[in-house]
Amino acid sequence: MTSISTLLVANRGEIAVRIMGTARRMGIRTVAVYSDADADALHVREADTAVHIGASAPAQSYLNIDAILLAAETAGADAIHPGYGFLSENKDFAGACRARGLIFIGPNEHAIDVMGDKARAKQVMLAAAVPCLPGYQGDDQSAERLLQEAQRLGAPLMVKAAAGGGGRGMRLVTDMADVAKAIPLAQGEAQNAFGSSDLILERALLNPRHVEIQVFADQQGNTVYLGERDCSIQRRHQKVVEESPCPVLTPELRSAMGKAAVDAATAVDYVGAGTVEFLLDTDGAFYFLEMNTRLQVEHPVTELVTGLDLVEWQLRVAQGEPLPLTQESIILRGHAIEVRLYAESPAQGFLPATGKLERFDVPSHECVRIDTGVETGDRISPFYDAMMAKIIGFGATREDARRSLQRSLEASTVFGVDSNRDFLIDVMRQPCFVAGLATTAFIKDIYPEQVIKPLIDLPLVLAAAALFYRHYQRQYQGQALSVSSELLDWSSTGVLTSRICLGHEQPFAPLLAEPLRSLCVDDALPVRVSTASDSNHYQLDLGDNSYTVGVIDGGAEQALIDINGSRQQVGYQVSAEGALHLRTANLTTRLVDRARLAASADDVATDGHVSAPMHGQLVSVDVAVDQTVQQGQRLGVLEAMKMQHEIVAPIGGVVSDVGPSAGTQVAAGEWLMTITPDASSESGEE
Repeated sequence: MTSISTLLVANRGEIAVRIMGTARRMGIRTVAVYSDADADALHVREADTAVHIGASAPAQSYLNIDAILLAAETAGADAIHPGYGFLSENKDFAGACRARGLIFIGPNEHAIDVMGDKARAKQVMLAAAVPCLPGYQGDDQSAERLLQEAQRLGAPLMVKAAAGGGGRGMRLVTDMADVAKAIPLAQGEAQNAFGSSDLILERALLNPRHVEIQVFADQQGNTVYLGERDCSIQRRHQKVVEESPCPVLTPELRSAMGKAAVDAATAVDYVGAGTVEFLLDTDGAFYFLEMNTRLQVEHPVTELVTGLDLVEWQLRVAQGEPLPLTQESIILRGHAIEVRLYAESPAQGFLPATGKLERFDVPSHECVRIDTGVETGDRISPFYDAMMAKIIGFGATREDARRSLQRSLEASTVFGVDSNRDFLIDVMRQPCFVAGLATTAFIKDIYPEQVIKPLIDLPLVLAAAALFYRHYQRQYQGQALSVSSELLDWSSTGVLTSRICLGHEQPFAPLLAEPLRSLCVDDALPVRVSTASDSNHYQLDLGDNSYTVGVIDGGAEQALIDINGSRQQVGYQVSAEGALHLRTANLTTRLVDRARLAASADDVATDGHVSAPMHGQLVSVDVAVDQTVQQGQRLGVLEAMKMQHEIVAPIGGVVSDVGPSAGTQVAAGEWLMTITPDASSESGEE
């Protein structure tokens, strides 16, 4: 047996962090590799040492075999774990590692090669008596032969690339009149994605379950299966939700599928962790789909129901140790459900999102596991997969696991980039999913049109207006350094009113629930906010209705919003640009105050926007429109509790506009006047 002392993880993101965690627990030193875009990434910060391997584009870094092997040599690594994706199923990489004397944490090149080609894999599976769908996987790839075989099989028919995966090069044909177009389209996609236009044809199942079996084999010839995972909920053949055990599997069916998976692995002399994927029909028949010769994204659900660490098993098997357990010793307990939290916009066709994570907080506890590769302040790059984290709920029953996962999602905060968090919450609540009835048709059936975010309702609008107002109060109080804290919220009239115009970066009215939509003016929602009985309560006027809104701090930018006695928790954050990020149990959104944005634009243009530093009464306005003033010159006097405070010019120039007159009660932050720099100021003349 060979002992691993230093492990290089040839990957990034959450899987790199997760692998390093196990290696560290086992006393193994870890090495990260990183591209230009990942210089400050979490997996780099977590490793014992890190080596730069190239530019941001994957082909120049994480797919660069020579660069990774050089990094292993530089760092003194004796083993390489490929994670998943990138080079994890690349036989040339596995062979190159072994040629350098490095332990490759994965199967041999033969297994990778056979299972990486769907046509060859299916031929081997048929020879091993593993159930397969009727189809064609021959060498003759002429258009005539493919059309002939397609007609023989009939509809529904799946046309798919022999190489690769992820839904690329795949076409479902339900009308045989479309097959002549589907074949060249699939060939073109396959060629572009995988460098091979070879196809296989299979009889399609329209509403199956996607059930996969986790297998493990050691170098001594022992192979076991560790239960199954139901991965039926998919979007464009990409998994969205995974769970273990499958809600409809009987012990007898599990045993039969497990045996078939073990037979599949044995047929290619498999070693290490692998997953054999099947389609399960409504009548209980199952058919081989493909084998993934690596650790799966969804492996945590198997770990939770078996109590095992699959990465530890991988490392021990790679060192030559036998499997820790026999088949009879593997027991499934409880239920686990995983979702993939992505930086993407469901309302925009699930387009990937990029940018800085202003706040990232996904709560975990004894019933929820979080595997993540990002933290608050990290940037989501356009170069790589947009998955930020995997959230896994666990419980004694499926419903326990679902509820734990749903509650964690509802309490999760992702500010700064769009995410699928709200979509995942909606999936968890769907009756079909709650009942455990979802098939691969789930998303198509439940969301036949483009996914739309939940509408912004009245409580959220009121919460946003109150939080904006309170933010402005604190902002201007912080600027009033010479003013006693006792005076900051004081008003001789007892009531101060500000106007907040709520808006959005997208058209706002369509995002609002009725009757809010009808109250929009110029695609903004005007709200009048006044101080109420104490500093934590405000009077909000929206249309013809008034509401009393309390804001009670909950710490860590959490607030309890009380609206006429009805309370809800809200997560919030005001960005440096003045936008308000909001998160409730249903919705994440980002709102702006159009009035303040307009004022900010004036600030940027002239730097001459003058506003009240605190609540008070304007005793005097000492300048008029068209009057020239010098920087620092007194513009007026504000009085609070019989104490007077001068308001001075922030720049020299000409007074272009004056707002409130002497004797007017004003609120903190309220606009008073504007000074436009004169020509000499702009040119720098004295």
